[in-house]
Amino acid sequence: MTKKTFDFMVSRGIKKVDAIYYNRKLVHILAGGVIALFVPFFPNPIFPLISGVILAIFTYYSHKKDQMLYWFQNSKDLNDVSFCLMWGFTVFILWTLTGNPWISIIPISFMAFGDGITGIVRNAMFKKRTKHPLGNLYMFGICAPLGFIFAQLSTISGMIIWAVIAATVASIIERYEFGPIDDNILITLSSSFVIYGGFLFNTITI
Repeated sequence: MTKKTFDFMVSRGIKKVDAIYYNRKLVHILAGGVIALFVPFFPNPIFPLISGVILAIFTYYSHKKDQMLYWFQNSKDLNDVSFCLMWGFTVFILWTLTGNPWISIIPISFMAFGDGITGIVRNAMFKKRTKHPLGNLYMFGICAPLGFIFAQLSTISGMIIWAVIAATVASIIERYEFGPIDDNILITLSSSFVIYGGFLFNTITI
């Protein structure tokens, strides 16, 4: 489907590099975000983990063998690979540690929906890939409600405030990248630490 959107955007005069970027964010939202909504209905986190690893291997292979999926992959980075890995491992680790699938999808929803929509908005406004802080405000506007909803669905007392704090942290840290440590890694790691810290705090104090 995203190959068709790439062809459509290019036919409308959008530069290829921008079409690739828009498409990558669409993949974030559709393959990462929408699919994440079905994760809590699986019996355990094994299948999401395996799916993430398989997709990571597939995308990495296409990079290394010069068989890139040109409509959304960028030869300058492996961010699509890190996205798949963080998606699978975040769900597996948080679900295993907390025993709650709804908690496990909070960080990946920030990465998929939050970062995805933020990237589209920034590119549309500034006509280039940028980390303008206005995008972080948009990201918080997406992540905070998502965190609230999923924390409420988890039925774990006190988790809503921690989910909103995690949304704040993720929205701030999205601006940064450190070499191979991209925003996919930083968003999921930082929000996972906050979420799990909140889970432990609630467990101790209740």
